[in-house]
Amino acid sequence: MRLVQLAELLKAELHGDPELDITGVASIKTARSSDLVFAEDAAVLRDALSSPAGAIIVSSKINASAGDTGKAVLVAVNPKLAFARAAKLLRSTEVEAGIHPTAQIAPDVVRGRHIAVAAYAVIEAGAHIGDESTIGSGAVIGHGVKLGRACRIYPRVVIYPGTELGDRVVVHAGAVLGSDGFGYVRDNESGEYTQFPQQGRLIIEDDVEIGANTTIDRGALEETRIARGVKIDNLVHVGHNVRVERNVVIAAQTGISGSCVIGAGAVVGGQVGIGDHAEIGEGVILGSGSGVLTHKKLKGAGIVHWGRPARPLHQYLKELAALARLGEVKQDRPRKDPPKKAEMKPRHLSTSK
Repeated sequence: MRLVQLAELLKAELHGDPELDITGVASIKTARSSDLVFAEDAAVLRDALSSPAGAIIVSSKINASAGDTGKAVLVAVNPKLAFARAAKLLRSTEVEAGIHPTAQIAPDVVRGRHIAVAAYAVIEAGAHIGDESTIGSGAVIGHGVKLGRACRIYPRVVIYPGTELGDRVVVHAGAVLGSDGFGYVRDNESGEYTQFPQQGRLIIEDDVEIGANTTIDRGALEETRIARGVKIDNLVHVGHNVRVERNVVIAAQTGISGSCVIGAGAVVGGQVGIGDHAEIGEGVILGSGSGVLTHKKLKGAGIVHWGRPARPLHQYLKELAALARLGEVKQDRPRKDPPKKAEMKPRHLSTSK
């Protein structure tokens, strides 16, 4: 892509050769003459200027001059974000369309244009595959599943019936979408458990990315919904009837129990546990390893919550400091020797009155 085109798409100010051809992005250490790198401070900029990179994205807060190096420079408010967007723009979006001969596709499947289906993938009856979507080896697309445009389904993904994916959804290897939720009713007399109906849907909106070996349950009677722009890491579990609003990020090994709501823009750290029917407000940040109690409501955009149970960070730190002081007092307290037992003197019994 010509550098001037890239600058227009990134809404960046261009200094240097507008006709320079940029083919990819790279780190400063590995960059080639056709690569783009980024620098967020003056020290990194110096390294970038001395590298083979063809162009540099820099912050508007630092000197944008390329000096005598001949480097082209793009000036952006957030160079790291601009770099990430450039990487996406420069990545090839062309799909090598084709159906592998070992793939099993039901006759009534609706196939979009330029789709790719790899070896041993299975697409069941009534499914709909959007234009330019790709399905990896051994993936299973269940009965009636709908995939939007330009979805990327990696190998061994399983998508149960009743699941619908929007456009540009990425699902990494081994993920399972739309399986039954963990809902049972106990018979107090016999002690046996009977499954509560798990017949709802799972809706994944546009531009969602789901990590490897993550599992998301369908709704019990209604739906589980993952809203647009959500990014979910590897090894995350999302229970039935959960609603995750727009642009939430969820790190690895997090477990979200049934019927929870996570507000737009929230950040959930790794190994977080959230009890059923809890509500995480818009923009709330849950630190790694936090635990949210059942039916708990956490509010306050930008407020960091930490600990088990999770509470505002300033409160959590005060409690830790108080515990530390208690420990210091106990250690500093002078040790007292235990009192000596009084010597036992023989007692003489007297029979006199």
